[in-house]
Amino acid sequence: MTTPGHCDGEVCVTCSDEAVPVTVLAVDDDGIARVDTGRGVEEVSVALVDAAVGDVVLVHAKEAIASLGPASRISP
Repeated sequence: MTTPGHCDGEVCVTCSDEAVPVTVLAVDDDGIARVDTGRGVEEVSVALVDAAVGDVVLVHAKEAIASLGPASRISP
């Protein structure tokens, strides 16, 4: 049984101060984006940032908190 505040994964983005970079695959009219996390596809809110398909956004607790722009611009 999991206790409140306990995280089972390697990193708990809800409990930590870590934002995870993900790539936007699609954005709907309700401010929800489908994103590629590198481990799969998830839905996150992009209501606080301007995000378009192909952008990399920083996500904390399923909320995009910053947009870094197009993935092609920030890739090495």
